[in-house]
Amino acid sequence: MERLRTPENRFDNLPSFAFEPNYAEVTDPTGGAPLRVAYLDEGPRDATETVVLLHGEPSWSFLYRKVIPPLVSAGHRIIAPDLVGFGRSDKPAARNEYTYARHVEWMRELLFDILDVTPVSLFGQDWGSLVGLRLVGEHPERFARVAIGNGGLPTGEDRVSSAFAAWQEFSQNTPELPVGAIVKGGCAQPVDDAVVLAYDAPFPDESYKEGARIFPLLVPTTPTDPAHDAQIAAWTTLSSWRRPFLCCFSDSDAITRGGERRFLEKVPGTIGQQHVTIEGGGHFLQEDRGEQLGEILAGFIAANPR
Repeated sequence: MERLRTPENRFDNLPSFAFEPNYAEVTDPTGGAPLRVAYLDEGPRDATETVVLLHGEPSWSFLYRKVIPPLVSAGHRIIAPDLVGFGRSDKPAARNEYTYARHVEWMRELLFDILDVTPVSLFGQDWGSLVGLRLVGEHPERFARVAIGNGGLPTGEDRVSSAFAAWQEFSQNTPELPVGAIVKGGCAQPVDDAVVLAYDAPFPDESYKEGARIFPLLVPTTPTDPAHDAQIAAWTTLSSWRRPFLCCFSDSDAITRGGERRFLEKVPGTIGQQHVTIEGGGHFLQEDRGEQLGEILAGFIAANPR
């Protein structure tokens, strides 16, 4: 597998991002050299609680810079990986090297084989929920709590919204994928130019964006999707999940609006939780309301001790 690695100087002087990167190597499924995966590891290593924050498309762990401090202040260890193809992680150069199954396996290998974190409190948004909830479905014993915001676990059997269909078409046909501008457009609050550039930082040119390009097409949208059966199996696990499960969706996201209803209907662990609608948050609620989200997650953990 040919891969690209973003030069480190692209990450110099990022606004409000004083976190040091950590690196691990995960398996190349084609038999090549391992891929390097970057992750943030903040807070005490011996903390009682470990929180895993999974980002989505087309962002990276920079998205969690406002969320992390309230969780560290609460005494928790925080791990925020960069998915393969994003952030400081290696970026396979060919679009067909990215599959849903591979992303799940890469995160499983990082979190469970290499870092061996358990039990985990998970927060996932966008693709962070698609990857994270598959891990919950396949390894439920590893998770103490789950929180989801602006995400889901589609099986391909639901109607595709016009907003998401437009996003798929745009991602494949635009000559240049303006990553920073996409994040800005998915926010409900003003975004500084320096922050836009920080989201652009992992992608020096279009050749680095094959993962960002293909992600919209990897979301299951038909029952014949390769991920369909694994999604159904994950939902089977979630349908009997009685550990705490929190929905904290924002109020201004056209893509996932109403997505919490399926979790509230299907997942027993949602019963009795203080679910939140975060006001003034767009799709990237971590950017719009990051400090509030961090406090919500810290409160969720405190209210549901193991």
